[in-house]
Amino acid sequence: MKSIIRVALLAILWPSQIGFAQINEELSEEMSDSLLFAMQLQVDSVENSFHYQKGEIQLPGCHATLTVPDGFGYLDAIQAKRVMEELWGNPPSDSKGMLVPDGGGVLQDESWAFEITWDDMGYVKDDDAMDTDYDELLTSMQSDLEEENKMRVEQGFPTVKLIAWASPPYYDAQNKVLHWAKNLEFQDMGFNTLNYNVRILGRNGVMVMNAIGSMEQLEMVKSNIPAVLNSMKFDKGHQYGDFDSSVDKVAAYTIGGLIAGKVLAKVGLFAVIAKFGKLILLGLAGAGAAIWRWLSGRKKDEKLPTDENPNLLQP
Repeated sequence: MKSIIRVALLAILWPSQIGFAQINEELSEEMSDSLLFAMQLQVDSVENSFHYQKGEIQLPGCHATLTVPDGFGYLDAIQAKRVMEELWGNPPSDSKGMLVPDGGGVLQDESWAFEITWDDMGYVKDDDAMDTDYDELLTSMQSDLEEENKMRVEQGFPTVKLIAWASPPYYDAQNKVLHWAKNLEFQDMGFNTLNYNVRILGRNGVMVMNAIGSMEQLEMVKSNIPAVLNSMKFDKGHQYGDFDSSVDKVAAYTIGGLIAGKVLAKVGLFAVIAKFGKLILLGLAGAGAAIWRWLSGRKKDEKLPTDENPNLLQP
C-alpha cells in the first residue's frame, strides 16, 4: 500500500513531469509510513460514512427490483454517484446504485463493485446473437479504440488498449442476459483493469451492471455473476416478453452493437490514483491539510501522528 500512496501523491503534485513507472522510488520510507497512517484514517472515515442496504430494492426510474445477493451490500444512487465520481474519479454517472462485496468497502486496495445503470434505448432485438463472430468484433473494437486514443492524446489523457476478452461474450437467449469482460491497459499504470459487463434485456431498455476491478479479481467476479444475474428482475409488464411492436420503441443496437458500443463508455477507470489521490485533493477531515504541510516542509520538526495522539493530524 505504501507504493500506492507514492503513486497517488506524485501523480497529483507533478502529473506532467513524472511517469507512473518511475515514481515508486521518489518518496522516503519514513514519509510513506506517515502518509499511510493519515490516509488510512481518511479511508476509514469515508468508508464508515456509507450506508449499505440488504433485501429488496425498487430501483428508481427503471421498473425493476433488485434483491441484494448474499455477500453484497447495496449503495443507493446518491452514494453510488459519490463513489463513481468523487472517489473513483469517473465522469458524471446516472447510477441507480452499486453492489459492493461485504467487508470490502470502496477504498481498499482489493475493492471492486458492480455499478448499476439503466439505458432506456428501447427493445433490443437479439436475432444476431448466434451469428456474431466475437473474435472479429474484438478486432474491430481494438481498431476503433486506436482512433479514440488519438483524440485522447490531443486532449491530454492517457491512452487505453483493449488487450483481449477477459471473458468472451455469452448470450443467454432464454433469460435474455448478455455478459462479457474486457482486459484494458491504461497508459503508464503498470497494471490492467477489468471491466466485466452484464446486460439484462427488458421491454423498454437494458439494465447495465458493470463490475469494475483489477484483472487479478476476474475469477472472483466471475464466481459472483450467477448470483448477480438472478438478483435483478423487471417488473411485470416491463419484461422482455411484454414487448408490443405497435407501441414500443425498438433499439438501434442489436446484441453485437451492445458489446461493441463505445469501448470507453462506462469503463470505470478503477485506479489507485482515483481511490487514494482524490482524498488528498478533497482534504477530508483535515488530513489533506496535514499532508500538504508535511510535503511543503512547514512542519518538518513536528511529531508524527500516532494511534495514541491522532489529533496531530488536525490543521
